[in-house]
This record gives sequence, structure tokens and C-alpha cells, in this order.
Amino acid sequence: MALSILPSGGDRFRLHPVAPRLAPMFCFALLTASCVLASFAFACATPFAAFAVIAAAMLPQRRALLVVTGAWLVNQTIGFGVLHYPVDANTIAWGFLIGAAALLATAASSTVLGLLPQRRTPLMLAITLVAAYGIYELALLAATPFLGGEGAFTAAIVTRIGLTSAVWLAGLVAICEIVRLVDPAGRKRAMSA
Repeated sequence: MALSILPSGGDRFRLHPVAPRLAPMFCFALLTASCVLASFAFACATPFAAFAVIAAAMLPQRRALLVVTGAWLVNQTIGFGVLHYPVDANTIAWGFLIGAAALLATAASSTVLGLLPQRRTPLMLAITLVAAYGIYELALLAATPFLGGEGAFTAAIVTRIGLTSAVWLAGLVAICEIVRLVDPAGRKRAMSA
């Protein structure tokens, strides 16, 4: 049984857990809550590639970029304000680089979703995650000659973080499906009226 939150029509919004007018706020709340959990659990390994795919699958690119920026700001606020990241030039530069990489992953996700066939399936989201994660990691890796941190790019670490992102994506899609099934805003009634 295919997930019905992944419509087969030409609709530009791929995930439909709530009515389209509520999608930006729902996506922002979902990613903010997820970012809080991920920031405390993983610190600097927050699954921004998964967040990028969800935002791009739910929103037009501009709004997706704004939502991911909001999630990144939450992550940085927790990192510097609660987890006491060192306040030095290198750490701040990495913070901005993570934000830029998350935005690149979001733009890549929007592009990939736009290029894939209109029939949306979980496989399409998985393909999009691979592209988003690749762009995200390459952007971070490109900064290592300037900021250091090459040791964080071993095959084992990159694979573990990639698998973590896949699990987060599956969980976020599951949350979207549960919300759609519960239909908190009476979307089905409003759409049939």
C-alpha cells in the first residue's frame, strides 16, 4: 500500500499532512521540534539532509529554505546557548557552514523532487535524501582545508550519519502520515465542501 500523503497528481506539494495553507507552520513546528531533539541527541550531527527533504517535499523552495533556516537557528541557539559550544572563530564558521550546507541540501532537494516523475513514492524521497545528503556532506568537506575537521569524514562516520538521516526521514514521513490520518484541522471535510 503506497503512502497516500505522496499524491500521484501534478500537485507541487508532495507531502500533505495538513491543509496547504497550514503547511508552512506545520513544517516549521515539525522541524523545530525535531531539531531540538536532534540537537540534544546528536549535537553537531543534526540530520539537516532529512530536514531539507521534508521541507522541500512539503513546501515551495523559498518557504522550504526559510523553514530550514529556522531549524538551523534553533540548532545553533541550543549549541551555543545550552550545550556551550566554544565561542571562537572556527566554531562560529562551522556553524555558518552547516547552515549554508543545509540550505544547499534544501535547494538540491527541491530540484531533485522537481526532476523526478510526478508519481511520488517513498523511493523518490529516498533518492532525494541521497542527493541532499551528498550535497550537504560535500559542502562540509570542502571547508576542511580551511577549518580543519578532516577526521569527521571517515567512511564509518559519514555512513553512520547518512543512516541516521535516513531513519529521521522515515520518522518524519511517519509523523506526517499520522497527522494526515488524524486530520486535526478537518482537512477532509474542508476539501470535500
